[in-house]
Amino acid sequence: MLTQREILSTIEMLRNEHLDVRTVTLGINLFDCAGHNLAEFKRKIQDRILGLAENLVETCNEVGDKYGIPVVNKRIAISPMAAVGAAFSAGEMVEIAHTLDQIAGKVNVDFIGGFSALVEKGMAKGDRALIAAVPQALTETDRVCASVNVASSKAGINMDAVLLMGQIIKKAAEMTADRDGIACAKLCVFANIPQDMPFMAGAYLGIGEPDAVINVGVSGPGVVKKAVDRALSTRPDMPLGLISEEIKRTAYKVTRIGELIGREVAEQLGTQFGVVDLSLAPTPNVGDSVGEIFQSLGLLSIGVPGTTAALALLNDAVKKGGAFASSYVGGMSGAFVPVSEDLNISKAAEEGHLTIEKLEAITSVCSVGLDMVAIPGDTSEDTIAAIMADEMAIGVINKKTTATRLIPVPGKKAGERACFGGLLGESIIMPVQNIPGPNRFIRHGGRIPAPIQSLTN
Repeated sequence: MLTQREILSTIEMLRNEHLDVRTVTLGINLFDCAGHNLAEFKRKIQDRILGLAENLVETCNEVGDKYGIPVVNKRIAISPMAAVGAAFSAGEMVEIAHTLDQIAGKVNVDFIGGFSALVEKGMAKGDRALIAAVPQALTETDRVCASVNVASSKAGINMDAVLLMGQIIKKAAEMTADRDGIACAKLCVFANIPQDMPFMAGAYLGIGEPDAVINVGVSGPGVVKKAVDRALSTRPDMPLGLISEEIKRTAYKVTRIGELIGREVAEQLGTQFGVVDLSLAPTPNVGDSVGEIFQSLGLLSIGVPGTTAALALLNDAVKKGGAFASSYVGGMSGAFVPVSEDLNISKAAEEGHLTIEKLEAITSVCSVGLDMVAIPGDTSEDTIAAIMADEMAIGVINKKTTATRLIPVPGKKAGERACFGGLLGESIIMPVQNIPGPNRFIRHGGRIPAPIQSLTN
């Protein structure tokens, strides 16, 4: 049972510490819409999504108002389009993306994810068509998000797909050069992509999921920071083990709030409740930063020595607290470190405390990867592919989800700024080792085999 003090502290979280439900995402299975006639297929997916999602935003707002808990984003995730629309060409996939964008506008959701392909072991016709369509699709739509899973701990790393995605990212950036390559901000490349993740740009509805399901993404980096600050204000020499306990207690309360909202929204929509994703998802707002937690823990900035250990403590405590609060924890569940979306992390990159090499190192213990990282526009497709391959290797070897959202900003160099707007924020462009000419290692292609631990059950 929660004590009166704990209830009051939760109210304080809502009023002054940026606690919210970051996203309620409705997953929708589209496999029964599959077919070969494009017009009929588009009609079927529109009828299916509108039938399930027409009241999503209204319901989220009503439930949020009822409990005084804001639901910031309302989103839709669909079955991977490369599989559902496997019969269609790249040009037809672009048309499908336009249809999805129009549907998302009609139901007033922020994003619709699932323009996705799962190619960790190889690429089929539908996968190739969707991937080829990605640059144009993301350039010409506002709400469609894409993801491609190129690696897994069971299958290894599909290096042909990694190199192809390097080329796709360059093309997508060039097609939105007037907006700092913003199409790339809607594209994630994954290892071990979760099937039930509510956060964009990677959300899609997995093959083993129900016809319709509500998945919730909670947040609360500001809440965690305040909890650490309060604990250390009364005992500045508090051991790290006790600080971890404070974070666990906070994560418990945040998770309970997310599950409360998710279950009621699901009940009112007549769908299943799925999971709570515990990820600490920051915004560009002051006081809503994962980076500030590192400073509360005693570090000068994220990126300085001690960062990886601090992030390991934070991630572990969040997972433990959340897992105790809910039997249905899923998605990525931990701490996001998106450079442009977190004001403090963006500042650390600008001041030189956080480099792309250190960012890659800390992804071994965080929940995502090289997220919303702006890099120079002249970075070669081979270098982009090589950076992705390194990140995929971290995920494969450690049996964890990792991802990249790399944005080569056309016409800009390291040290200049890229502005993406809204929750995507802005960031200094981080330098990378851009090796001229082809990367012979990457261009060998093929598949890097899965590690030996993939043979264990």
